[in-house]
Amino acid sequence: MFSFNEFDKRLATGSSLELKALLPPGIQDEIGHFNIFNMSKIRQTVSNTPSEPYQCRTFYKVSLLMGHSKIGYPDSIIDLSQPTLVFTTPKSPVTWLPLERQSGMCCVFTSEFLHPTRSGVVLDELPIYKSPEHPVFPLQKSDVKNVKDIFEKMQTAIASTYAYKYDLLRAYTIELIHLGQQLQSITMLHPNHSNFARTTSLFIELLERQFPVESPQQRINLRAPKDYAEKLSIHVNHLNKILKETTSLTTSALIAGRILQEAQILLRQTNWTIAEIADSLGFSDFAHFAKFFKNETSISPGVYRSQSKSLNYT
Repeated sequence: MFSFNEFDKRLATGSSLELKALLPPGIQDEIGHFNIFNMSKIRQTVSNTPSEPYQCRTFYKVSLLMGHSKIGYPDSIIDLSQPTLVFTTPKSPVTWLPLERQSGMCCVFTSEFLHPTRSGVVLDELPIYKSPEHPVFPLQKSDVKNVKDIFEKMQTAIASTYAYKYDLLRAYTIELIHLGQQLQSITMLHPNHSNFARTTSLFIELLERQFPVESPQQRINLRAPKDYAEKLSIHVNHLNKILKETTSLTTSALIAGRILQEAQILLRQTNWTIAEIADSLGFSDFAHFAKFFKNETSISPGVYRSQSKSLNYT
């Protein structure tokens, strides 16, 4: 058992001798380097001063820190008083001062482990590593469980004899990265997009997630502009202003257009009654749906269905 200080030094040097001590037996160079550590099994000493900072030249590191501690960056010191997910890179010198016993976990890996040809990602292009914000994320209870579950799956995988375990470990590592990116602010995730563009994107996503309607028992829930404004936590008038500026259409027009599109698909491709289609699309009755459809297309739903069928037979 070695101490946190010794642990950091081993990670910093990246010498072949130390790599053999850190990495599982039999790992091949072409696979890349990965390992996982349970901090409760590392000899711990509580100190009043942080360990000497090391420029970690070899490893990326994802840590679930559980226990009071402080993490230091060149421009700030962050107090960690609750379970926290921390990402560090070979380019960022960081000091860490545990103020009580730690019970978290961490995984370490080289850039080679997540090489684009193996993982499909370019590490340094990911928002978690490009953001000017320090990637330090206090976790809610549900997030702590999710992170613990991923680390436990990593432990099971690395101890297994499964032939493709390093592919599995890559997937778990990327899952941790995505979890961290979900905790980043929207501004950091979309640095080149305006607030209006981001809100428009979120609105369109909410709208599209209601479709397709696949059975008469399925019913869309968001029908009115105020429903979307509440989901996006903005005033309905502000949402309308944003969408008008970015799409030249009002919130109501965008919603109506997508509902009309789905109505036409259902009339053409299903044998549901028009009343069933009306209900699934959130209309209170057949008459309201028929009026909406005729206002938008100049013909009734029944005529549209008949015309569509006749076109299919010609």
